[in-house]
Order: sequence, then C-alpha cells, then structure tokens
Amino acid sequence: MAHRLYASLLLAALAQVAVGAGTEDNDAPFGAAVDHDRLVNWEQDPGQWMTYGLNYEEQRYSLLDRINQDNIGELGLLWYADIDTSRGQEATPLIVDGALYISTAWSMVKAFDIRTGQPLWSYDPEIDRAKGADACCDVVNRGVAAWDGKIYVGTIDGRLVALDSRTGAVVWEVVTVDQSKPYTITGAPRIVKGRVLIGNGGAEYGVRGYVTAYDAQTGEQVWRFYTVPGNPADGFETPELESAAQTWNGEWWRLGGGGTVWDAITYDPVSDLVYLGVGNGSPWNQGLRSPGGGDNLFLTAIVAVDPDDGKYVWHYQTTPGETWDYTATQHIMVADLMIDGRERRVVMQAPKNGFFYVLDAATGEFISAENYVPVNWATHIDPDTGRPVEVFAARYEVTGVPYIAQPGPQGGHNWYPMAYSRDTGLVYIPVTEQFMGYVEDREFSSSNRGWNTGVNFAAGGALVNSTGNLPERKAYLQAWDPVAQEERWRVPHVSPTGASGVLATAGRLVFQGNRAGEFVAYDDATGQRLWSAFTQAGVMAAPATYLVDDSQHVALLVGAPALPDTGPGASVATTLASTNNSRLMVYALGGTATLPTQPASEQVSASDFVPPQNTASYETVAHGEQVYGRYCMVCHGPAAVSANATTFPDLRFSTRILNADTWSSVVERGELEDNGMVSFAEVLEPDDAEAIRAYVIFRANADR
Repeated sequence: MAHRLYASLLLAALAQVAVGAGTEDNDAPFGAAVDHDRLVNWEQDPGQWMTYGLNYEEQRYSLLDRINQDNIGELGLLWYADIDTSRGQEATPLIVDGALYISTAWSMVKAFDIRTGQPLWSYDPEIDRAKGADACCDVVNRGVAAWDGKIYVGTIDGRLVALDSRTGAVVWEVVTVDQSKPYTITGAPRIVKGRVLIGNGGAEYGVRGYVTAYDAQTGEQVWRFYTVPGNPADGFETPELESAAQTWNGEWWRLGGGGTVWDAITYDPVSDLVYLGVGNGSPWNQGLRSPGGGDNLFLTAIVAVDPDDGKYVWHYQTTPGETWDYTATQHIMVADLMIDGRERRVVMQAPKNGFFYVLDAATGEFISAENYVPVNWATHIDPDTGRPVEVFAARYEVTGVPYIAQPGPQGGHNWYPMAYSRDTGLVYIPVTEQFMGYVEDREFSSSNRGWNTGVNFAAGGALVNSTGNLPERKAYLQAWDPVAQEERWRVPHVSPTGASGVLATAGRLVFQGNRAGEFVAYDDATGQRLWSAFTQAGVMAAPATYLVDDSQHVALLVGAPALPDTGPGASVATTLASTNNSRLMVYALGGTATLPTQPASEQVSASDFVPPQNTASYETVAHGEQVYGRYCMVCHGPAAVSANATTFPDLRFSTRILNADTWSSVVERGELEDNGMVSFAEVLEPDDAEAIRAYVIFRANADR
C-alpha cells in the first residue's frame, strides 16, 4: 500500500529492527556485501545498483527492461520520503542487499528498506554550518559507496566516514584534508580493490588538489596522488610532478595551484587503471597563477594511475594552460566502441570546455574530439597533436582585453552524470549552452576570502549586459554519437539555468529530471517524450533503477537550490521539511501514491518591497559591486539577482538592507551563521559591508 514517510519516525528504533533482521553474514538483509568480484560481475545481478555509476565503467546503463516503451505509461509514484534539508540534492541512490542509501546536503546519509519504504537509519556528521562559506557551489553531496557491510561518505568538512550498513553507526572516520584550509568534499567515494578513493574541492579558494586511497576496512592511508606540483624547495612527491613543474612559471604554490579532483574517479577493470578527472587552476586566471603561461600539468586533465599504489601511468590534458575554469572533473566513462573497423576500449568525457573526447583506455592515445556545444575559445582540436587550436583573443589574461567566452564556467557539461546505451551506441549528455565575460581582477589578492579566481565577475557581467547579439542560453538533453562525433537528437528544456543527471536502460528508455519540476522518460533512439511526472521540485541528481523481487523500480532524489520558477512544476508551496521540496521519490509500474496538494506560493517581487533610497556615492556603489562579486555572488546571484531565492535570499528585497545595523549583524557579526551565512568580518576591510549594502540598494532601486 502506497504511503507517505514522515521524518518524525523513530529512526533509532527502526535501526534496531534492521539489526535484528540481519545476521553476522553480510549476505543477510542490509548487509551491503559488496566486493571486487561482485562489482566486476555486476551483470550477473543487474537488479542492484552497487556503485555510483552503476558499474565500474560508470555507463549508467541498466540491463533491466521490465519498464519499457510498451508499458511506460503505467509507471507511477510508489512511495516518497521528505528530506530534511533545503539545499541542493545531487546524489544518485545506492541500492544493495535490500536497502537504498542516499546522501543529502550537509553530507547526511539515510537508509531505507526497498520493500517497505520505511527508514532504517539516518546519519548526521554534524557539520559546522559556517563551513558552507568554503563550498563554492552549495553544501551538496553526490553519493555514497558500499563495501563489505559498510557505507562510505565524504563530508563537506573533509572527512571520510565508514558507517555500518545495517545501523548507520560509525565504524571509522579519517580527516582527509588540512581542515585549516578551505578544502571541501562533495563527490562520491569510489572503492577499488578494497581501497576507498576520495578527492576534494576548493580550487576557487586557493588549495592544492590530490586524491587519496584508504584501506576500506581500517581507514589507513594507502597512497596519495597530487595533481599539481608543490613548492620545488620542498622536493617533489614523484618524478612526474618534477616534470610537471617545468610546465609552470612563477610561484604558483603560494596560490595553491588548484587541480582538485572534486568528482570524476573511474576504474576500468580491463586495463586495471583508475582515471582521475582534474579540475581548474587556482586562481582561474593563468596570468596570475603562472605568469608567462605553460601547460600547467596536470590541471584540466584525465590522469590514469595504478589502483594498487597510485603511481602515474598516463595523462591527457583537455585544456592546456586553462584560464576559464574549464575543469575536466566531469563524468568519465569507459566503453568498447567499434572505431575504424575494430573494437577499441576507450575513455569518454564531455568536460566543460565544450569538446567531446574519445581516448584509448590503456594508453591515453588521442582518438577523436569534436565540439558538442558552440565554442569560441578554440577553433578545433588538432587531430595530430590532440591539442586545442586556441582563439588568441580568448586569452583575456594575455591580451588585457575582456572577452566573452563560450562556454562559460558552467561549461557545456558540468558534473551531471551522462549515460551510455549499449542498444543505440549513443551517449546522453546533460548540456547547457552558456557564456561569460572574462575580465582580469586587478585587485586580486591571495589573502581574499571567497571566490578568489582572479576574474572580475562584476565587470564581466557588465560586459555581457552591454553587448548585443549574444547567443541564447539553453539547456537540453543531447544524444551524441561518440564514434561519428556528432549529435543525433536533442530535447530542449524549459529552464536554461541548469541540467540534471541521466539514466539509460535496456527498456529502450532514457530517464532525466529537469529544473522545471518534471521527471521524464524518452525514447532512446529518437528523444520522443513517452512519460512524465511532476516532482514539485527542481531536479539535478541522476536516477537509479533496481529490482524489488521481480518488480523494477526507479529512484530519484529531487531538490535543486530552489523551486522551479518556470514550467509545469513552478509555483508550488514548500513542505515542512524543506523550502525546496527535497524528496526521495520511488516509481514502479502501477504505483498510485500522490504528492500532497499544495497551493501556489507567493512570489517575492519588487512591488512587494520598497527599498531605501540610494544615497551612496558612485565610488561607494562601484566598490560594493566589486566586493559583492568576490564574496556574495556565488550564492546570491550576479548583479544581486538571486536565481534561488527560496534558499539564498534575493538581497534586493531583504528587510535587512533597511538599515546598516541589521545588515552588519549578518554580514559582520554572523547572526545567521547556523544557517550557513558565516561572518565575513575577518576578511572585509573597513566600510566593505556598507559598500555591499549600498550596491544592493542601488540594484534594488534600479530594478523597480
């Protein structure tokens, strides 16, 4: 019987029931008896979803076909559970041995019985909410890992935690970063040969990237691979880093260097290699990071390492000397493709820079690359060298002339997982067409808190606003032929603000949610919409599918940073649990559960609020614009216009701008620190807070 799950259930008692249901044998219910052989031979048990991308190759292609094109119209909501956090939800569920595990914002983990939908346990790492100031893109978490009776999660404050799969009790935890620095963890751990692999984030704030492998049983460190060289005076950890240092200039180590592996980690059991997707430089602006240029290895590269000892094997750099935040941390996929008459084991990636890459999995040899979105920073990828042929004007840090680059830092494709269908041979990519104005930040200081990128966002936004005939911003689901390197079909989304993860199945279906508040199934060959359901929330995460006895289920975690503001899912009220209707939703054939009826929410508009008059000088407003761009824009939006007002307030309509004291109580005295709005008193210069307020008042009056 379909039912609603309430957060008020006695989770501890249910956890005890779960323990009683099991035995010492990890094959018992909720035992998470995952090991290397089981992951390699996942096709023998396709009803499970045992690792982040379904299989080691991260193809996100399920062999299940009980839900298919013939009966998709019978798919309905079976049960759902409200999630008790209002931030973004990005995790793919794990389903193994009778339990479904998800991570949520603030690095919390929840477990559910797949047969009854009842909660089994919930784990809260009790993150200091002030840590949210170090999270470039919300306090999200993309998933957990399972191994030998344990569930593993990386936390936003840099810990790796092993939990008992039946009870949620902590088995061990280890701090993986220097917590005095602005490191974060948002990516899902991967487990290879009994070792838990975890990266980190923080390149926008000045850190040095690396990936660490820990023993899955004990938490002891096995190896660590640094992605960029450190201070040469301290020596180099490996010969490869000493060689990489020759591609850098200046004193990059004082600025961190960057190169964080904040998402993509993929293992190929055939070549026995782990592929690391390396991120952007710190700061973005190469002219500041490495004066005089250079490739800056191993930034924005796929690096293959030995899973046993972490030693370097090969690398391919997608954007040498990157300066636009064109990370290569996006989904890395392994597959067998028929190319030029022979089958080849390949690595595939669609990173932010707009080109789709196919490489030899064993050697890293460049095979092909074509742009899957419009690109204006390079003309093409040289087929002989595998290097981009750049447009010189795009190097704003070299020319000193601002440039509107496409894609922008959101990329043609960001972290949202792709999927590959063995039936069609197509890769399904969550695509956005974006651009940004890049202007060098002439007030850059390595001591600045906040997005310390070396790029003046305010000036870049002004450049975009003053430029005519710009392309339209778009988001769509794209079916890409990786052999022919061309698009086969696309489905446009209503909202251009973002994309969401994808699932392909042997039922000849492609599943994807969208920011307009829908969950949709498409024909994998044509893109025809075959089924949809309203979610009452924006969607970013990728779905997973699994079997309960002989019934195929599809699970999706919903909750973007805000409720949809366009499309059929817009204008719904929020739940008691969260302001963005974060939920776990499970669908099955014949499901009849319904979401609660909710009245339209009241939308904040300029007519509802009268801001103070703008009395500040032009110089004060201009200074406030610059400081806002450095510290406030990432959450509260460019030009003080919040796209996520239900989670991050639109400051133009905030009563706190009415007087300086109420404003200062938040910005400088940390009144809302428990909500993640940390005090910036330590980094703001005298009068900075008031200058930001003056800028917000200016913008509030300008938009009336």
